[in-house]
Amino acid sequence: MNVLKGKHIVLGICGGIAAYKSVSLLRLFIKAGAEVQVVITPSGKEFITPVTLSALSQKPVVSEFFTANTGEWHSHVDLGLWADCMVIAPATASTLGKMAHGIADNMLVTTYLSAKSPVFIAPAMDLDMMRHPSTQANLKLLSSYGNHIIEPACGFLASGLEGKGRMEEPENIVKYLENYFSRKCDMNGKTVLVTAGPTYEKIDPVRFIGNYSSGKMGYAIAEECASRGAEVILVSGPVSITAKHPGIRTLHVESAREMLAECEKAFPICDVVVMCAAVADYAPANPVDRKIKREHQDVPVITLVKNPDIAATLGGMKRESQMLVGFALETDNESHNAHEKLAKKNLDMIVLNSMRDAGAGFGVNTNKVSIYHRNGCEIDVPLKSKADVAIDIVDEIVKNI
Repeated sequence: MNVLKGKHIVLGICGGIAAYKSVSLLRLFIKAGAEVQVVITPSGKEFITPVTLSALSQKPVVSEFFTANTGEWHSHVDLGLWADCMVIAPATASTLGKMAHGIADNMLVTTYLSAKSPVFIAPAMDLDMMRHPSTQANLKLLSSYGNHIIEPACGFLASGLEGKGRMEEPENIVKYLENYFSRKCDMNGKTVLVTAGPTYEKIDPVRFIGNYSSGKMGYAIAEECASRGAEVILVSGPVSITAKHPGIRTLHVESAREMLAECEKAFPICDVVVMCAAVADYAPANPVDRKIKREHQDVPVITLVKNPDIAATLGGMKRESQMLVGFALETDNESHNAHEKLAKKNLDMIVLNSMRDAGAGFGVNTNKVSIYHRNGCEIDVPLKSKADVAIDIVDEIVKNI
């Protein structure tokens, strides 16, 4: 099955010598059955003419906000809603900087800012520009937003130098998109339970015991599962983010015991459970219903009790047909502790975070993990956006369901 057939693709073309490759890319998209709307920057027209692009796409090429002769307005919002994906190839250093920082001074960038669909970016520039710290920082920022970076290849460049900066070949960009969209139906018919965020264990009406979890990793996994066709039940602790996919049903809880109760209700109908929440291990034994006032008493002593172990509880309930995935956030003896949890809690897979890895863990948009399977298979995922890490995690889940 040709997964690109019928897809709406916005092809963004920037002003670089690699724009000539965009003609081949456009032809390949059309040949695959996609409907393509070209959006080109003003400088891009210096390298490839709109006439050529329009002839191949059978659509007028969009470059300006309105047509000078007729005043016809080109709606970047409509384009963003129409697209199943946006591909920017080539993406120049200038456009990368504008996209990263929201500088909406041309039709391509405004369309990008309006896009609700996945965005694929294929940079192309000279090797010195490519490795400049500003370019690398912009690429990292764009990746953290959930964009997919199609890394440039190494080879001879327009400057006569040789190095990394060549736009990836059109055939490989098409394969990248085909691989992406082919994953989008591999969880059809599955019900997935995901836990995310922290839990808050009440001390009094204004204070609690909690942790720094933002919920971003769990929400990214929920979004990825839903985008692949799964029905997702997301049990979320207190976070400041919201799920976007209509296939996600979010249940908001506060404490570990509330989270356990919702998980126990949903667990029997689930095919896969991903325990990504950072559940507090302990809770105050005797929370009070009035604010503890410092002026009228000595420093209070808070007695703690153990919270229920949600992963272990579900592990004890797990049927052979179900898959249970846990998370481990460790600061020392990371691999040993993760393997111990894998066995002790009857998990099928565990994802290890180390707090010692820069850019991983709580509150950031990136992550770096190791994935351990019950069968002994191990995968190391390098530092990348949490959205991309979610893809890798769900890929491993799909292999085992």
